[in-house]
Amino acid sequence: MLDLSTYSVHLAGETDFEGWRDAARRLALNHVAPQEIAWVVDAEAENRLPAAPVGGQLKVSRDFVERAEAVSCHSDAERFALLYRMLWRMREEPELLKIASDPDVRRFEAMEKAVGRDMHKMRAFVRFRQIGEGEDERYVAWFEPEHFIVERNAPFFVRRFTGMRWSILTPLLCAHWDRAELSFTPGADKGSAPADDATEELWRTYYENIFNPARLKTKAMQKEMPKKYWRNLPEAPLIPHLVAGAEAAAMEMIAKMPTAPAPHHAKVQAKHWPTPAAPERSDDGADARSIGD
Repeated sequence: MLDLSTYSVHLAGETDFEGWRDAARRLALNHVAPQEIAWVVDAEAENRLPAAPVGGQLKVSRDFVERAEAVSCHSDAERFALLYRMLWRMREEPELLKIASDPDVRRFEAMEKAVGRDMHKMRAFVRFRQIGEGEDERYVAWFEPEHFIVERNAPFFVRRFTGMRWSILTPLLCAHWDRAELSFTPGADKGSAPADDATEELWRTYYENIFNPARLKTKAMQKEMPKKYWRNLPEAPLIPHLVAGAEAAAMEMIAKMPTAPAPHHAKVQAKHWPTPAAPERSDDGADARSIGD
């Protein structure tokens, strides 16, 4: 396809938001329209862009900048073009983000939500497996994100597992924490991740025991835990069996008689939650009244 763009912007990586931001500022201040720009992820090529005019200012809301950074993690190849088009329009339409019916705004919001969901799923479904012992102990997980979220999401795992040495491997990018420094390497394949470890049987036992058949809502469960994630979850092989037996297990729970409280419960209740004594009533007739009173 013939590229008729006046400028080609070469970004250093799929999540090079700072590179996009610098190029977008220079181009917008030089009045370069969106259709004149091609945005390309190519770290090797050199950009030939006009310098920003001396004293030039480009004002946009902080809200747009923060949300645009999240959208830049989306896997849509047109995301950087969309962000520049919105930036270009906001020079004349500063309230653009408030127009919910606008096609660009709707697309922007959909991308932002998709990135947020993907980050949430990564936090929920990453399962670390132990490799090595003692000084060589390390934890490795495999995850398959839909978007370029690993770099944006990695600080969460640093905070959550600060005392562990871990790696999260994905096809897009791998994150590594050595208890001192966070680093990234190119994507890997699933064969690089360990298949199993000794703790997974304990995890499956735990999952099986906390499963409550009386509260099972299959559609809600699949919405929160889509089947595409099951192949990487150690508890996933249990799910079909637990779902199939949920009705019978719930009926068994209902049929069981409640157990009697332990003998010491009465003493504990009397000590901490005593039953209030009923007020004494006088029977001497002093409070009696006739119907006519």
